[in-house]
Amino acid sequence: MTERRAILSGSTFEEQIGYARAVVDGDRVHVSGTTGFDYATMTISDDVVEQAEQCLRNIGAALAEAGCTFADVVRVRFMLPDRDDFEPCWPVLRHYFAEVRPAATMLVCGLADPRMKIEIEAEARRPSGPPS
Repeated sequence: MTERRAILSGSTFEEQIGYARAVVDGDRVHVSGTTGFDYATMTISDDVVEQAEQCLRNIGAALAEAGCTFADVVRVRFMLPDRDDFEPCWPVLRHYFAEVRPAATMLVCGLADPRMKIEIEAEARRPSGPPS
C-alpha cells in the first residue's frame, strides 16, 4: 500500500482553509503554495527578498519532515503579484536551486493576502521511495 501522509506546519491558514503544508504520497512530496509568513509568530516581512527566504525555510522544514532536501526537488512554481519583485529574489532562489535545477514556472497573479509578495510551491521525489 502506498504511504499517504499529511505534513502540517502549524500555520493557522492550514486549519482555517483545510489543507496541509505538504503531502507525502509514496515517493512523491507535494508542498503547498508557501508564503513568507513565519509560522511561529504568524508575522511577515514587508521585503520580498526576506519573504522568499522565509518561504524557502518553510518549504525546507516540510521537505525535511518528509525525508527530503532541496536536492530532491523536481518542480517549483513561483507566484508573485508584481513581476518586478521576481528578479530581486533570484540570488535567494539560485542559492537553493542552482545545483538542483528543477523545472520551474513563474506566474504573475494575485495572492490571498495583500501582505504576501511571493508564494512558492514545490514537488520533490524522495530518494529511497516509500519505507518498506
